[in-house]
Amino acid sequence: MKILAAMSGGVDSAVAAARAVEAGHEVVGVHLALSRMPGTLRTGSRGCCTIEDSMDARRVCDQLGIPFYVWDFSERFKEDVVDDFISEYEHGRTPNPCMRCNEKIKFAALLEKAVALGFDAVVTGHYAKVITDAEGNRELHRAATWAKDQSYVLGVLTHEQLRHAWFPLADTPSKDEVRAEAAQRGFSVAKKPDSYDICFIPEGDTREWLEEHITMTQGNIKDTEGNLLGTHRGSQAFTVGQRKGLAIGHPAADGKPRFVLEIRPKTNEVIVGGRDMLEIDEIRGIRETWAGVPIAETADFLAQKPVEGARSADFEVEAQVRAHADPVASTAHLVWVLDDEAETPGALRLETVVRLNEKLRGVAPGQTMVIYQGTRVLGQSTIARAYSLDRADITA
Repeated sequence: MKILAAMSGGVDSAVAAARAVEAGHEVVGVHLALSRMPGTLRTGSRGCCTIEDSMDARRVCDQLGIPFYVWDFSERFKEDVVDDFISEYEHGRTPNPCMRCNEKIKFAALLEKAVALGFDAVVTGHYAKVITDAEGNRELHRAATWAKDQSYVLGVLTHEQLRHAWFPLADTPSKDEVRAEAAQRGFSVAKKPDSYDICFIPEGDTREWLEEHITMTQGNIKDTEGNLLGTHRGSQAFTVGQRKGLAIGHPAADGKPRFVLEIRPKTNEVIVGGRDMLEIDEIRGIRETWAGVPIAETADFLAQKPVEGARSADFEVEAQVRAHADPVASTAHLVWVLDDEAETPGALRLETVVRLNEKLRGVAPGQTMVIYQGTRVLGQSTIARAYSLDRADITA
């Protein structure tokens, strides 16, 4: 096969590319340039798309004897990832830019160009597995080692994208083994640290970066009963579950810490309360995508005409709301509801409603919810609302 190896400059993508070469495929390495201003991306071997990362990727390709190219995706990255990140915070949501990057850049823009150039598949260093079922359909599954599993951040991949995706590290027992293999191959990235944080926020201070990109206006901090507790510099810089940075100046009546419970962009208010108020047991997700062919309970429902209030049969899932969080056994269904954000009156939107078997804490709108059945990823959605069924809504 003709393979395009996405080279981040890290050890995982280096070993993945090497395994593709050893398997006898025609491999070409490509590094994605995601910024035309290198100084705006994290340096010190902690990012995933800096100049030094590009140089590391080139060295690996030279050692493997394969062609190497740098593709400029900076404009699409700005529009689809950075601008989306800003917009979500402006609307009081907490986005996951790595999910958007995988969806819009690494497996949409990159794959689209690769297929147009005649490549059969894109190889990356993600720890996840693609399995072909008896009917020839592709499914996304967790990697062999849950400690390194990255199927959560790949939950945005569609059936068509999975047809052209290959993850050679899927069955690798540990990251230590990958590093040992890289060292044996003589790759200088063998001991390179993993990437962390958000690549387009150079200093790692999300709040400071947001204040430079969003017009912040002073507003009120209130408790759940509507009492004024203090002020803030801008509600957009907060996220549900946050404790630091409130600067209220006086303790709660019970002496316990306060946490952000809700962000209200329209009134520029931040609502705070005790830790117990963060516990939720039902999540509603929007903007669904399905990783592979939808299961019967969802496929039959999606084939029907949308009708307000129509809902699918219940199906059992495990829900995961963060990349490194434990999945929670849940019961899910789909439902058509009126879209209160749509410009067209009466427009409907599809929601994935997940009722958790155990409570989670600090789940914020804008986060990504990925649902599984066993090791298989069914799909993902953006969290629109997370709440407790046995607690009245906050009325402050």
